[in-house]
Amino acid sequence: MPICAQANPALEAVIADNLEGLERPSRLTVEPLVAQIAGTGPEGLALLQAWSERQLGLTEDGRAVIIVDDDTATDAVTGQPVPEADPQMLRPNSGVRGVIESALVAGALNDPDPARRRAALESLARGGTFEQLTALRGALDDPDPTLAARKARLERLLTIQVGENSEARVAAIEDLAGDVSLDFRAALNPLLVTRRVVATEEPQGNVAREIAIDGDDLPREAAIALLVSEGVLEPRLTSAEQRAALAANLSDGTVGGVPVADLSNPDARDRAYEALEDAGTVPPAATEAEVQAALDAHRVYELYAEPDPAVTEAARAAQIRAQVRLGAMQGIDLGLDALSLASIYFLAAIGLAVTFGVMRVINMAHGEFIMMGAYTGYTVQTLVSDRTLSLVVALPLAFAVTFAAGVVLYRLVIRHLAHRPLETLLATFGVSIALQQLAKNIFGTQARPLTAPAWLEGSITINDVISISSIRVAIFVLALLFLGLFLFIMKRTRLGLEVRAVTQNPGMAASMGINPDRIAMMTFGLGSGIAGIAGVAIGLFAQVTSEIGQQYIVQSFMTVVVGGVGNIWGTLAGATLIGGLSKIIESFNPGNTLAAQTFMILFIIIFIQFRPRGIIPQKGRAAEA
Repeated sequence: MPICAQANPALEAVIADNLEGLERPSRLTVEPLVAQIAGTGPEGLALLQAWSERQLGLTEDGRAVIIVDDDTATDAVTGQPVPEADPQMLRPNSGVRGVIESALVAGALNDPDPARRRAALESLARGGTFEQLTALRGALDDPDPTLAARKARLERLLTIQVGENSEARVAAIEDLAGDVSLDFRAALNPLLVTRRVVATEEPQGNVAREIAIDGDDLPREAAIALLVSEGVLEPRLTSAEQRAALAANLSDGTVGGVPVADLSNPDARDRAYEALEDAGTVPPAATEAEVQAALDAHRVYELYAEPDPAVTEAARAAQIRAQVRLGAMQGIDLGLDALSLASIYFLAAIGLAVTFGVMRVINMAHGEFIMMGAYTGYTVQTLVSDRTLSLVVALPLAFAVTFAAGVVLYRLVIRHLAHRPLETLLATFGVSIALQQLAKNIFGTQARPLTAPAWLEGSITINDVISISSIRVAIFVLALLFLGLFLFIMKRTRLGLEVRAVTQNPGMAASMGINPDRIAMMTFGLGSGIAGIAGVAIGLFAQVTSEIGQQYIVQSFMTVVVGGVGNIWGTLAGATLIGGLSKIIESFNPGNTLAAQTFMILFIIIFIQFRPRGIIPQKGRAAEA
């Protein structure tokens, strides 16, 4: 509890003139006193806070007001300790406390300190009273535009909950109708809470609907349980329980006056049990006939907890509208996630598309070039402390390192296995294992951090539903840049012209003075370098380990095959299709990514049966090569 540093003459005068009002306050007369105390400054607000929390008392002589906090007592005016205090504690009722809390809210909402105004709004957002709503309405003007907007929205939300009349509450609901924010949906939910009641005719109150007994919403057994809970029907016995009760009360060959020989008949057993009930021998229980009679005589209704039909009708309409918009927003959010995943797959697969499309080489070590790029980024970050600068250095360096590694792999392995796809696959698979083990020997088996710059942290949030991380936005932009760069190289440069020539007809290209072996080497290096850059991008949000590339190699091959071998637009289409379908499948079972991958592979198997050359197949001589 705040302690005043010095005496407050204004507060002292108010207390001296209103000791009786403090001691015996009334909801109808306390407002002027509370307003006077609040107007005396921070000391007055501290007194009101203590009064609201029932920590305010009067000294034995009734002349001084003290604040009692645990074992400490201080004078409410001077802030000085009061030794050996045995105060008469003041216990305001709920009505008086509502007035006090309203004044406290008003004081906090008009406080010069923005932090205190913000804290007051956060407190109100957790729930408020009509008095606090009134105080909020008196403090809507705020020099801070953000706080002013927050106050205006909170005023609408509190009006929905505790507004002065039906018209005001309905107007507040309609003002926010279509909003999908959590706070608005949370304000609507209590208005639409229902409870089930049993009656012989439509009950008084705000009826939501009548529920058919023995229907989809209320099975027969649930209806019987409801009748029992409402006290309309005695608990029903099972046949076994009834037989056990009758057997326990067998006397002189009869049970409840019914001969044992007749108890094979269900009606006779019911008569015997009813006789035992009348005698008080067994607890009351409903027979099947009584159960059916009760079901026939009663109806089940759902009643809103909110008594005002106009409010619930407006709330229900607003909730339906919000759910429609929420579904659309969730679809947009899913689309953004799919686009983000497609960008990652495209970056990972574009290098593979180059080597696979031009050289027809199945490079199983492609994932390890992604891994090399990620570790290059990590190494640069350990040497350059500035994260932005380290990222700027890491991207071209990762390209250079993996380009060189790709050229070495081509010169030492790939070119000696030309036109031998099985041997190439096995050789690159062996290289993949060797590179993974080399990475483990150098960097260890623990995951290494590749931290994004501060400007890539967090996410871009549009509303409570739609958001996407800044890193994924950056990867999407990077994928677009590489798409444009690749198209420029292939369409506007001599290297691109030679690559296209070798792809379509290597023999004719060689006769025109083009060195197919050099072009193949450059192409393999280019594809490897792009994989290295993809590794840096992927490492920003994934754990950098020796297996990081293996997580994307399968998706990369699927992207290339589904899109169309040797076609950059096909790779883009394949990445979009696989990324989109993966997210759609995951949305049905968010916690099971393995199931999503399984269904995706099954889809691709079926897809290839109908389009073996992919979405956008190559045309011309390249397709015949």
